[in-house]
Amino acid sequence: MLTITDLTYRIAGRMLIDKASVVIHDGAKVGLVGRNGTGKTTLFGLIAGDISPESGSVELKRAMKLGRVAQEAPGTEQSLLDFVLAADTERLSLLAEAETATDPHRIAEIQIRLADIGAHSAEARAATILAGLGFDAADQLRPCKDFSGGWRMRVALAAVLFAEPDLLLLDEPTNYLDLEGTVWLQTYVQKYPHTVLLISHDRDLLDTAVDHICHLDQQRLTLWRGGYSSFARQRREKMLLQEKAREKQEARRKHLQSFVDRFKAKASKATQAQSRVKMLERMELIDAVVEDHVEPITFPPPRAKIAPPILVFDRLAVGYDPAKPVLRNLNLRIDDDDRIALLGKNGNGKSTLAKLIAGRLEPFGGEVTRATKIEIAYFAQHQLDELRPAESAVEHVRRLMPDQPEAKVRSRVARMGLETAKMDTPARELSGGEKARLLLGLATFHGPNLLILDEPTNHLDIDSRESLIEALNTFDGAVILISHDRHLVEATADRLWLVADGQVRPFDGDMNDYTRYVLSGPDGGRSEARSGDRLTNADRRRMAAEKRAQLAPLRKQIQAVENRMETLRKTVAKLDGALADPDLFTKDPAKGAKLSKERADALKAIDAAEEEWLELSGTYEAAELEAG
Repeated sequence: MLTITDLTYRIAGRMLIDKASVVIHDGAKVGLVGRNGTGKTTLFGLIAGDISPESGSVELKRAMKLGRVAQEAPGTEQSLLDFVLAADTERLSLLAEAETATDPHRIAEIQIRLADIGAHSAEARAATILAGLGFDAADQLRPCKDFSGGWRMRVALAAVLFAEPDLLLLDEPTNYLDLEGTVWLQTYVQKYPHTVLLISHDRDLLDTAVDHICHLDQQRLTLWRGGYSSFARQRREKMLLQEKAREKQEARRKHLQSFVDRFKAKASKATQAQSRVKMLERMELIDAVVEDHVEPITFPPPRAKIAPPILVFDRLAVGYDPAKPVLRNLNLRIDDDDRIALLGKNGNGKSTLAKLIAGRLEPFGGEVTRATKIEIAYFAQHQLDELRPAESAVEHVRRLMPDQPEAKVRSRVARMGLETAKMDTPARELSGGEKARLLLGLATFHGPNLLILDEPTNHLDIDSRESLIEALNTFDGAVILISHDRHLVEATADRLWLVADGQVRPFDGDMNDYTRYVLSGPDGGRSEARSGDRLTNADRRRMAAEKRAQLAPLRKQIQAVENRMETLRKTVAKLDGALADPDLFTKDPAKGAKLSKERADALKAIDAAEEEWLELSGTYEAAELEAG
């Protein structure tokens, strides 16, 4: 599918990629990883042909279709559904041609191709993708211009997924998704029928959705089999072995060099010394392990310890219009050591709740009890734009420490995780990750009792996210977290609150339960599991036996569908034989058109039967597993 050979590219004199080579096979799901600034997005540009390499080559499979999310979100009058449907240009072209074609041969070709690409089920498929990305049926009929930038980017993502290119390039697709959309995307990428190359810092996505990791490091590309956790383990092992081999080689070189130095001037040992010189020359040096250092992230401890509870809400309503509150009847308590993650779709009110807790939104009614002298820090991605573009990190911090010496100011900036070389760089020239570190440091500057983080990881690479996890786990205060990064949530939160239907309530389960909740409905099978915990072993055995007995009719249904699919396939094969007659459309065009329609109908029936078979088989397997 994709062959990169000795690829070299530099920008502004800085080498990004140097003689890099990799081969990606058809159907592979590959996560492209590497530190921010190593050139991952540039590599996408080279693959797509937007920019040309200095040397080397990028070869794509002949006649393949490449797709990636548009850089600009759609803002047209088109409905979301029409915009997504328009992404399949072949389908639109064939449908338009079908309206005017008169040649029987061409009509047959068009109808066969439309059937092959699933044109008749296109609208349902587009609607399914949009629904998975968070758009309900009513939203799908609204014009694109009605939505904000982040939601429009979801529409752009839906369009490229619908087009089903042979090579799908996705650059940080979860940056504009919520956790629910990320969970759906993981499943979609897993089942995607073609090749995917995915840039992401979402560790959970890289563990579940891909089967290879392509690592861009030290200007080279290395392909590893497995997900991110497997890659990280293999790489650590390789680095350890490489370092041991280098140390062993270095000791060997020192020994040989010592012999040469001692005996090269002695006639009796000159031959042996020269032999060792040649050995040294032939020895291929093992490179020293180069591991980039990631600055840690630290949060200052609360300036004063506060007795719990630090915050209590009683019968609160909140929103932006008193007549239409976003959240109602809130009865919540937050203690000084709580680690709470907010779950729920974008638009359900997670950020509204975060602003209420932070004191940035006033409630419409009810009672709020806050601990005296409580310090609350609030971080949200949109605040990156609030940094003063012309001021450096040092200048930002100096505003908060006007009477302190320069050394202390710079020391405080260093504790935020910014390198010395970047301390005096204007904020507008900092990377997204560096801005996020600075803003986190400014938000927590005074030692908060409660830290609220609304999507803190969008600009952080994987190693920086691990630093954030360590910082949160050592922080001696309460944390409220909103994040689409499941790994971050699992590693830091010990309580889950679900924001849905205008309410906030504890979620009874872990992130695996929540994934099932997202993919299979509000219950996700958890209520049955909870009721089963109260049953005796004898009751469970009896219920399992009954369930196994109930599977017999389901097995018959599956067999009937399989028989129907086999009959339909034989029908298609028979019709293909008839349509292969080159004289059919000349002698009897009406019959040719009739056979073409019958073939299309048969293929449509096969698709429906396959969907039915998948649903029945899934039900059967789940029931069989539950029955033991």
